Amino acid sequence: MTNTSPSFDRTVSEWLEAEGIVEPTSPGDIADTASVRELLIAAAKDERAVSYSELLGMLGHRFTRPKMRALCKTLDAIDADGAAAGEPELAVLVVRESDRLPGQGWWVGVAQRHGYKGQWEGIPAAEFVERIQHEAFDFWKKAKPPGST
Repeated sequence: MTNTSPSFDRTVSEWLEAEGIVEPTSPGDIADTASVRELLIAAAKDERAVSYSELLGMLGHRFTRPKMRALCKTLDAIDADGAAAGEPELAVLVVRESDRLPGQGWWVGVAQRHGYKGQWEGIPAAEFVERIQHEAFDFWKKAKPPGST
């Protein structure tokens, strides 16, 4: 699986390193799409969403806005690879602590691809997010581990 961002000619890791957001090959690398993907798949199997802060903490980082933005680039790359493989979005599982909804980037990208045109907060937004999250929960609960038949 590649971690090339669809909007850049370089990998997410290279972009984050060039921006000075992460150190090259740092432990808990925010741009490590495989590690972040594994964490999100585990959350999906547990049928739970994680906050941006919680996910950054799992990677060994404290929450900062630049790190959150870097994480969003990684989530975009994960979802692009997943879409190519016919998998549901995983970025929908990463939410704000305040209202348990994804951030603006998710609404601008994924939600619009699903035809959602409503507000990004409130009951209709929460119901929409819950539906998309359940698609991920259902898919990953049924998914077989790699190498199994």
